[in-house]
Order: sequence, then C-alpha cells, then structure tokens
Amino acid sequence: MAKETWNRVDGQVRAGSIVQAQSIGQLHVYGPEGAVSAPCQLPPELAHFEDRADEQARVLEAVAEGSGSGGGPLVVALSGMGGVGKTALGFRLARELRQRGSCPDGVLHVDLDDLRRDGAVEVADALGGLIGSLDPETAVARSFADRARQYWDLTQDKRLVVVVDNAQSGAEVQPLLPSSSAGVVIVTSHGPLYDLDGARSVELPIGPLSGEDAVSLLRATVADPRLAADPEAAAELARRCEGLPAALQVAGRWVRKHRHRELRRLVEELTAELHRNGLPVVEAVWDAAYAGLDPDAARLYRLLPHHPGPVVTGHVAAALLGVGLERAEDALAELETAGLLQRRPDGLGMHALLRGHALRRAGRRSEDGEAAAGRHRLVRWYRRQAGRADLLAAGPRLTVSGPVPDGPAQGEAPDVEFTDKYRAMHWLESERLALYGCVRIAYEDGLDADAVALCEALWTHFLDHQHYADVTDAFGHGVAAAVRAGDIAATVRMRCQLARPLWEKHRYQEAAEELRLAVNGSGLLGDEPPARKLRASAIEFRGKLASVQGDWAAAAPDFEAARQEHLAIGNDYGVMLQTYLLGRAAVGMGEPGRGVELLTQAHAMATALGRERMTSRTGFELGGALRLAGRREEAARLYEAALAGARARDSVQDELRVLETLVEFCEESGDEGGADGYRAAVRELRERTGDARPAE
Repeated sequence: MAKETWNRVDGQVRAGSIVQAQSIGQLHVYGPEGAVSAPCQLPPELAHFEDRADEQARVLEAVAEGSGSGGGPLVVALSGMGGVGKTALGFRLARELRQRGSCPDGVLHVDLDDLRRDGAVEVADALGGLIGSLDPETAVARSFADRARQYWDLTQDKRLVVVVDNAQSGAEVQPLLPSSSAGVVIVTSHGPLYDLDGARSVELPIGPLSGEDAVSLLRATVADPRLAADPEAAAELARRCEGLPAALQVAGRWVRKHRHRELRRLVEELTAELHRNGLPVVEAVWDAAYAGLDPDAARLYRLLPHHPGPVVTGHVAAALLGVGLERAEDALAELETAGLLQRRPDGLGMHALLRGHALRRAGRRSEDGEAAAGRHRLVRWYRRQAGRADLLAAGPRLTVSGPVPDGPAQGEAPDVEFTDKYRAMHWLESERLALYGCVRIAYEDGLDADAVALCEALWTHFLDHQHYADVTDAFGHGVAAAVRAGDIAATVRMRCQLARPLWEKHRYQEAAEELRLAVNGSGLLGDEPPARKLRASAIEFRGKLASVQGDWAAAAPDFEAARQEHLAIGNDYGVMLQTYLLGRAAVGMGEPGRGVELLTQAHAMATALGRERMTSRTGFELGGALRLAGRREEAARLYEAALAGARARDSVQDELRVLETLVEFCEESGDEGGADGYRAAVRELRERTGDARPAE
C-alpha cells in the first residue's frame, strides 16, 4: 500500500486524508491504485471480561501454528448454551488477533440470526453483506454461485478474521469460509457443528464460569460495598446465576437498582425471578432453540427437569419418553446440537436455568398427564435397574418387594447391561443421586410400592457408600410410603433400614424408636418363613443398635434369638450373619477365644455361600480376634485379604477401616515403614473422597 493517504472528492482522488465509508466499521484507505478495504466490524470492547484464558491461549497457539500452512482457513468453533458468553469471547479473540497483527486485512462479522427466516438462513444474503464490506464499490452478483466466486476472489491471500454468529449447522458456515488459508473464522453455535467438512478447526465447548470467576465478574460489573461486606451472600448470588454471564448481568442490575435492600434478600428475589421469568434476551434465544426441535426432542426437553440426576443417558431418555433407545439417543443429540444440553466430563446434563425454561415450556402445554407419565416411567425403570444391579452385586437376600422381573415389559426402556457385579456396583454409585431422587418422586406421586422397592435395592450400596443425608431422606420416605400403603412387612423393613443411618450419625434415640416400632410390628406378621425371617431381621437390628453403643451384653441375646429363627427356617445366610455378629459380641465382651471360634465358623460359611462382601468382613473381624489372641501372622493375612475385598467392591468406608487398622497393626509390630505406607494410602483415599481428616 502507498504511504500517502488519498481522498476521493467529486470523482477526483486527492492526497492527504482518510474518509469513513457508509458501511459500519468500514475504513477505506485510498492510494494511487484505488480503494483498499480494511474493515473492522468489532463492537465496543466489553468493560469487564472474566476467565476464558485457556480457550484464548489455545486459539492463539493454533493461529500461530497454522499461519501459512495451507489447507483453508482455521475455523474456531465456540459452542455452548445461550447466555454463556460465546459471542463475547468470539469478539475478544478477534480483537486480540487484530492487535497482534494477525489480520491486517480486516475483521468481518455476520449474525446469521439476522438473516434467518422460518428457521432457514439466506446464505446468499450473508455473502452479499460480506462482499459489500470487503469492497463497497463492487457490484454484488445476483446468483448464489456468482456471489461465492466473488467472495473467493476478494478473500484470496487475505489475512482476515470472519466472526460468524449463531450458526445452527456447518452447512450455513461452509459458504462463508474465505479462500485464503491465512484467514481465521470464529463461529458461535449452540451445539457442535458436526457437518463442517474439510476445514482446519479448533473446537471449544464453552461452559459456565467457575464460582470464583463468576463472583469476580459480578464485582467488576457493579461496584457495591455490600458485595465486599457480605462475601458469602455475594458468592451465593453468583452461584444462583449458575455461572452464566447473562444472568450475572441481570444480578448486577438488581444490585444497582435496589441499593438499600439487604443482599441476602436480593439473592432469594433474584432466584425467584430467574426461575419464573428467565433471562431477558436469552429467553428468546432459548425459545427459538426449543421452537426448532422435532417432537421427540421437544417432549424430552419438557420432561428432563423431572429427572433428578445430574447426567442424562440414552436409557434415561428412553424411559422418560417411553420409546426405544435409538429414538431417545436421536432426541438427546438434537438437544445437544440446539444448545439445550451441555456436554460435561461425565455425560450430558441440563443447566439449572435451562431447567426453569423447560418447565415454563411444559407449563404452556395443554396435554394432560405428560409429566406424570414420564415421571412414572422413569421411577419404574430405575426401580428395575437398581433391583438388577443389587441382585448381581449382593446376591439374593431378604426383600419384601418381590423378585426383579426377568426383562423389561412391553413399552419399557431397555435394560442397562451389567457385565459383572463390579460394573453393577459402579452403576449404583454413579446413579445414586437419581436413585435417591426417584424415591422422593415415587413418594410424591403415590407410588408407594416403588418407593419401598428402590430403598431395598439401595441397602447394600449404602453399606459400602455412606451418603448419610441422601440415604436418611430416602429411607425416611420409604417408611412414610410403607405406612401410607398399610403394608406391615414393608414398614418393618423400612424402619430397620432407616435406623442404621440414624445410629451411625449418633441419633440413637430416633433409631431406637424406629426399631421399637419395627420389632412390635414384626410380631403381627405370623409364623410363615418370610415373616420369621423379617422378625429375625428386626431383632438383629435392635442388637446392632445396642452393640454400637458398646452394650454387647444386651446385643448378644438378640443375635442369638435371631440365629435361632434362621436355623428354624433353614436360612443359611441368616445363620452365617448372626454367627458373625455373635463372634463380634464375644470379642467385645473380652472373650477373644470364643470370638475366634464363632468368627471362624462365620468366615467359612460366608466363603462357602460365595458372599464376597461378608467373606471380606468376617475375615477382617476374625483378623481382629486372632490379633487379640496373639496369632498375628494369621491376622495379617486376613487383614490384607479384607483390604483387597474392600477395594474390589470400591467400598471407601471398609477400605479406610482396614487401612487404619493396618497402621495400628504395623505400629504394634515396630514396622514403621509399613505404618507410613498405610498412612499414605489413608491420606490419598481421604483426599480422593473429600475427607480432610488427617491419617492418625
């Protein structure tokens, strides 16, 4: 370009000035050879921008690596839900590239939503706008093909950045790619663009801001002393915005508007507003995305807020919809593409504010019973899967809900495949929030038998994974459901299950009351084997409550009474369990020899029955009895076997208990190296599980 600047006035070219073209952001520099375009279609820079440093670094690195490498322009694909800040990040990237001199030939911008009619984009109009921005004096061709050729000619060898906003498919973007391999195209879309073919690309899913970054953006948006004076309320206000910059802007406006209102009151008012009316501007974006969905995807979107888990799988979608797996997976893919579901490390999930939008869309529907039918299908599917997983993981045991059906009934969603008991146990843990939530849904919807069955299926899982708040809530609903149904056997069973998490949290009086009612209720069941087994279970639980409070003398008679009931009905597992408990009681009463005898019997029975969990636990307790009896080598072998068993079951509580015992065992032997190794294992396990207590 010539160093002089020239201005065209009255058809004459004169040196010494620069003029602004009519196109927004278009700067024309004239020289002896005519007009040279240097468009810069960037809006004013945001006063506050938070985070996204990793994404920016990745893009700048890709631009530097691909400079002059050929193969077409680099496409930076920013995808995420409406309101998450994709467009702001796109403009920031374009501005950074311009400041670094990576796009001396200009920055172009086109918003495809401005050109969308009835869901379809007039790509020819988009091309016409880009051509006019590059050279306003060019006569734009009439046909799409001719416009494409004009665009390719104008962008040949140009170092341009083109920002394409609100793309719904790769097919909308493909014709807008400049012909120069030195160009960069920044595309924003709600979901991934799977059909953008033949382009070098950097795909960047954009999620909500982290808690710390959300608070920083809120404080930068509004300077208010209340935010500094009450940091907990400020953090809660940011948390209620769920990391969405658009929601944080709304929060900032609320803080500025209500300058004399207590911040904690604003938190509740803003939460209600967001869930009742949604976000201005963004609500329209979500409405448009919803309006473009096929019937299955739209119905799934309306039903997803009723799913109590954080992740939705194809099987869950099939259960909600009452359709086959393929149709459900297609609906999920469509929701992801529309930006109404987020791809997270553990799977697809729905943002909390989008849940509110989905419920608002469901509220506008006139179909009766859609939500209730979806909830009931979901509860019954989870009941069946939990029953299957528990049976595989724990084996047959006492239940009052009856056997798990052999296969899904007509119209039910297909089963999850459990190839072995360890996968079944992992599924129970990974789906626990949904399972506990389904107990609440079942109770709320009057599905009492389903609530009880879900609690029963969660029992063995609870013994290995003590999520106390969740399990106490779930088993409490199980008791209420059984009482409401008038089912005495189920009530006895649920009261016993509820008692254990209560006593493990030292709520002994509440546990004792549940067990008093359970034992009394079991006396009304008759003398058939199932009734006697349930009565023995209630008596056993009462003995366990005494044992955890150190009253072994009161516990032992209950264990013996329960063992006699199991002997009378030929229940080998029950006999093994009570023998194990009697062995523990003997050790607790200072009789290690008697404890070794009983625990040896229990360990042999558990091994013969193939009950791995009880084999591990009886071995651990037998190791303790042998240790007290001075038989340390035998104890060491049993402790190591118990540790291996706990790890195989992924039972954090059992693993910690065994590791801590091994620390003491090594210290008693003077093996400081071994003790240090087990202490390190305890620390690692606690760090992994969020238990910050130090290893003793």
